[in-house]
Amino acid sequence: MRLGLQGAGDGDTGSGAVGGAGARRAILFWGWVVFRFLVRFFSMATVLDTLQKGTSYLEKHGVEEARLNMQLLLGHALKCDRMRLYLDFDRVLDEAQLEKLRDLTKRRGRGEPLQHLLGTVEFCGREFLSDARALIPRPETEELVERLSKELRASLSASEAASAEGGRSGREGLRILDLGTGSGVIGLSLAADLAEWAPRVTLADVSGEALALAGENRARLAAAGALGAGEAERIGLVLSDLFAGVGGERYDLIAANLPYIPERERTMLSREVRRDPDLALFGGGEEGTEVMEGCLAACGAHLMPGGRVALEFGEGQGPRLVAAAEAAGLEGVSMVRDLCGCERFLFAVNPADRS
Repeated sequence: MRLGLQGAGDGDTGSGAVGGAGARRAILFWGWVVFRFLVRFFSMATVLDTLQKGTSYLEKHGVEEARLNMQLLLGHALKCDRMRLYLDFDRVLDEAQLEKLRDLTKRRGRGEPLQHLLGTVEFCGREFLSDARALIPRPETEELVERLSKELRASLSASEAASAEGGRSGREGLRILDLGTGSGVIGLSLAADLAEWAPRVTLADVSGEALALAGENRARLAAAGALGAGEAERIGLVLSDLFAGVGGERYDLIAANLPYIPERERTMLSREVRRDPDLALFGGGEEGTEVMEGCLAACGAHLMPGGRVALEFGEGQGPRLVAAAEAAGLEGVSMVRDLCGCERFLFAVNPADRS
């Protein structure tokens, strides 16, 4: 009986050895699986992780508003808006998204403009395409457009009301020239703001590349229905060095953001501004005013009697431009400050009796 029990015990010991080895292998296997999972889990980059690390990287590389830049780059890479990022802080980025974001972040750290990386810029509440072919629109230019839009709407509404009382149509066809249009933001924004009056707008630039970008923005806004009916006939593109290519047509408004950075300031520009085309920045000589003075000298021949010209200019350039406008016979010459308190815009009127 005892021997029999011993025999049975010996058999159980062998089975236990085999079972123990299997258990150990199972433990090792699952331990390895768990280990790999933990390694992968703790090496995963969430939206929050990436935002924090990217912000730190951009700060170290001298990028202003680094966190905002990183938020916008993240949103671009993930195809979502900033609010979505905050709701998805724990979202894990896949390798393709991380690779794209690494590239964007490094390029931004090297000074490539945010707008070029995103491919778009917001201007007066609308999204425009933006790249190295044209100047990146500035907030000051938005101020100019908003002012012009408000004044034109008031004038057109008053004219329409007066015409209605006399039994006439008040929509005679406003004509606008955006001189040095770049990406087209001034002329296209005015065309969209005033779409109910169906203005005729000419986008003119000396750069064929900039003009191509303006054409793409025209098509983009037209596709969104922002320009009203018949935009292809009403909004034209003209390759022109100042007025050389616009022919004899006269306009109710000439709006221009022409090159005004003095040549002596070339080396003082930020690395982002230096990415803008030279044609859009320079050409105005040591004082930066030569192109604008040329515009003022010639604009009277291209304005309707009573038509207006509006220019954006740089710091300290106002007095020279006022003198140029008065020498050209323009009336009502005035300078207006921007929201920062700097003299920034010049307005003048073509005499009503000028033929």
